[in-house]
Amino acid sequence: MIKEIKDENFSSTIESSSTPVVVDFWASWCGPCKMLAPVIDEIASELDGKAQFFKLNVDDNPVTSTQYRISSIPTVMVFKGGNIAETIVGFRPKEAIKDLIEKHI
Repeated sequence: MIKEIKDENFSSTIESSSTPVVVDFWASWCGPCKMLAPVIDEIASELDGKAQFFKLNVDDNPVTSTQYRISSIPTVMVFKGGNIAETIVGFRPKEAIKDLIEKHI
């Protein structure tokens, strides 16, 4: 349901999508990221076909992380038409995240 995205294909994936794109910026050592992962999985399942969901490891993809000024993780960004529509920093309850994403569907 959630795919990995990397520096190499980030821009082309975001810009070519006809649906909103949700990107979870995370790292393996991040405790709140581990708490957020199952929440994002549930939302991705519930919104299947209405939005695309990706994970980007900030340690492995420094170019994109720097470009979008990711200084705290987890950070979830919603892109629409290739542009940032929403940014969520830190852990939030499922319904709060889902509501922010659904505004752009």
